[in-house]
Amino acid sequence: MKPCLFFDRDGTLIEERNYLSDPAGVALIPGAAEALRLARENGYLAVVLTNQSGVGRGYFTLDDVHRVNGRMLELLAAGGAAVDGIFVCPHAPEDGCGCRKPRTGLVEEARRKLDLDLRRSWMIGDKAADLELARNAGMRGVLVLTGYGAGAAAESAGLAEFVAPGVLEAVQRILGAEGKGSDRV
Repeated sequence: MKPCLFFDRDGTLIEERNYLSDPAGVALIPGAAEALRLARENGYLAVVLTNQSGVGRGYFTLDDVHRVNGRMLELLAAGGAAVDGIFVCPHAPEDGCGCRKPRTGLVEEARRKLDLDLRRSWMIGDKAADLELARNAGMRGVLVLTGYGAGAAAESAGLAEFVAPGVLEAVQRILGAEGKGSDRV
């Protein structure tokens, strides 16, 4: 079983754009590619978990989500990074599905497909739902101050293992806490 760093997509790896459906709007958050590269170089799988309620609300299609994810992967690859999987919840909040964060359906699917050890895994995100997901799945969570993170800091108090300015600093600190890697914060 392998440890994993789970990453929220919007506001954590890519810049927050309300209901992003156009690949042309994808821009990596500074340090995102390096963060993923460091995670994988230090024995973690890197997995993206994303709620995309715009699909369930009829704002855009799942195919649009896949095109946005594809553009994100292109930009990450240009920075020497890759992910081990992307798991998407396409449902609206009122649908009551089991995969919408903070529910654990996406994590459980990733665990089954990738043979993950959730006790040694982390969730990095910019919303309280990301941190609640970490707690619900038996992982530790990190709040980043990008995206909605600065505004979510108060409601996320007590849910995060720690708060980091961005995704790169989050990964560096995790690696330092785990005694891995040479980049420690």
